[in-house]
Amino acid sequence: MSDLANHFGERVAASYDDEADVRFSAAHLEEESGFLADLAGDGGRALELAIGTGRVALPLAARGVEVHGIDLSEAMVARLRAKPRGAEIPVELGDFSTTQAGVGLVGEFDLVYLVFNTIGNVASQEAQVATFANAARHLRPGGCFVVETSVPGVLGAQDGRQFRVFDHSEEHVGVDEYDPVTQLMWSHHYTLTEDGTYRRASVPFRYAWPAELDLMARLAGMELRERYEWWDRTPFTAESESHVSVWEKG
Repeated sequence: MSDLANHFGERVAASYDDEADVRFSAAHLEEESGFLADLAGDGGRALELAIGTGRVALPLAARGVEVHGIDLSEAMVARLRAKPRGAEIPVELGDFSTTQAGVGLVGEFDLVYLVFNTIGNVASQEAQVATFANAARHLRPGGCFVVETSVPGVLGAQDGRQFRVFDHSEEHVGVDEYDPVTQLMWSHHYTLTEDGTYRRASVPFRYAWPAELDLMARLAGMELRERYEWWDRTPFTAESESHVSVWEKG
């Protein structure tokens, strides 16, 4: 995942919290942190994989949950630590598919979570399986692993299309490129710079269907407990474009 460390460096970290996506709104973060806090329980301990700038971790910590994190990007974590109370959250720098949260904390978490399509940033099936195993390793029996991500079929990965434009404006053009054979994809971003030229950045992903993620969970000793379309607990259906899945460790 070293390429991701480069992608989420200082240039991206500096403007990451300015993202216009609904997931960055105060109302959404209230809803998302509430969902996660319910799973962690009163005084519970949670581990965020890819904690980044603390967008989710800080609202969750404000609810009384003891939050820890793992992240590959020093620049993103520096942004977290510069925020009010951000320095109080322990963070390990490293690949979240293998990195341990801290000495004596393995098997001591009530909740592990990975949101905003970040499971797709793990660009091989082997590493995705390792991510589920690492999450399970950190959980106590009865603890839960939560993943929020998109549904590949809705994104066009099943219908033979190789490219999909997901954003088109004067300042930014975003194009997803799919390889249905390998389940790999790349998000290509063309961003207008101050000198009038466009800067390109490409981010690799591997997409996986909910059933494949369920199997990864089973391999790690977890079972699906519930699945929703969104954080507001909208039922998951064949028309859902995303899912929030909760697996419980046996």
